[in-house]
Amino acid sequence: MMKTIECRESEVRSYSRKFPVVFTKASGCYLTDENGKQYLDFFSGAGSLNYGHNNPQLKRSLIEYIRTDGVTQSLDMATGAKSQFLDRFDEVILKPRKLEYKVQFAGPTGTNAVEAALKLARKITGRHTVVHFMNSYHGLSLGSLSVTGSVSKRVSAGVPLHYSLPMFFDGDLGAEVDTLDYFEAFLENPDNGSGIPAAIILETIQAEGGVKVASREWLQRLERIANYHGIVLIVDDIQVGCGRTGDFFSFEDSGISPGLICLSKSIGGYGLPMSLVLIRPDLDIWEPGEHTGTFRGNNLAFVTATAALGFWKDERFQNSIAGNAEYAVSRLKQIALRYPDAKASVRGRGLIQGLVFQSEELAQKLAKKAFAAGLIIEACGPKDNVLKLLPPLTVTLAELEEGISTIDDCLRAALLESEIALIGHAS
Repeated sequence: MMKTIECRESEVRSYSRKFPVVFTKASGCYLTDENGKQYLDFFSGAGSLNYGHNNPQLKRSLIEYIRTDGVTQSLDMATGAKSQFLDRFDEVILKPRKLEYKVQFAGPTGTNAVEAALKLARKITGRHTVVHFMNSYHGLSLGSLSVTGSVSKRVSAGVPLHYSLPMFFDGDLGAEVDTLDYFEAFLENPDNGSGIPAAIILETIQAEGGVKVASREWLQRLERIANYHGIVLIVDDIQVGCGRTGDFFSFEDSGISPGLICLSKSIGGYGLPMSLVLIRPDLDIWEPGEHTGTFRGNNLAFVTATAALGFWKDERFQNSIAGNAEYAVSRLKQIALRYPDAKASVRGRGLIQGLVFQSEELAQKLAKKAFAAGLIIEACGPKDNVLKLLPPLTVTLAELEEGISTIDDCLRAALLESEIALIGHAS
């Protein structure tokens, strides 16, 4: 089967190269390949499977909906499944947090949500430029790509990417420097060459950018700057939202209230395509049909999304995320201390954690060894020097222990190989 993939699928394929087996089954935290080998999944579909593979509660809701001939495709027409999702989202997520947002369904993937948010921010302000942050990732369609910081991604556009302005993220210039000093100085200079931007788009945690976490104080100051200058603040919560950090939204701890919020990946619950933009009511100035698309009505995703929100009615679920995160951080810090030659550190929030190496090769080597040992995990960051842990939020303590022990064993083996190679080179 892998030969068929290699011969017939485009050269653009990516993850089938990183994880070169044919998967045939999936359940909970595990994937199974065609030969029956099980893999513990600490990748979770790049954050689109926060509730695990084929979660039984979500599966029951989906099967029942299909069995009773529920509507599948409806463009953006009104359906029972959509209405139920909107009611549950308001009841379980927005009202308890005293948040008021309108919901725009923006096409099936995260980049569709980002495109919609960028268009709306420009319409609201009448301005063009959007500020983004270095090492950011917001998608690969042209608008989203224009505010993505990765050079290797940007060159794929094939055309110049305009009307975007990169700025330093929190910590980019060292712990002693507040990067917003530079941003504020830029805005207050009447001859800055760009004027006041339409929007600022950011991830509160740069996931693909190396699990870099913005501080509470930095986010609060950024919001104050945006409000003072009449700039729309967009939070891209596509990978680190939907509970990944412990709270449903990644920005909750900071107390900020973004004008627009982009959600996708795990908002559909089951891994089904779905994305949306949360719009502060005073900013919802769209004309009917002004931003449209055929697949804004994935009713199957509405069903599983509604079922997934049931997890957030139970405080024990959120408490379990916090407990598992505390365990993961503790174990990873122990690993960093155990292997000083690795020069590793730990950063992250909730159940997105990064094991950061100074070496540009060690994280990649570790990810390959882990896969051979039955653990799916990837390296990230501008130099691929961060091993990113992204297990399902439903992971058990035993599964976390299994995965982190695999990382421990593989790191020991990688360091031993490096030591042997150095001895061989010296001799």
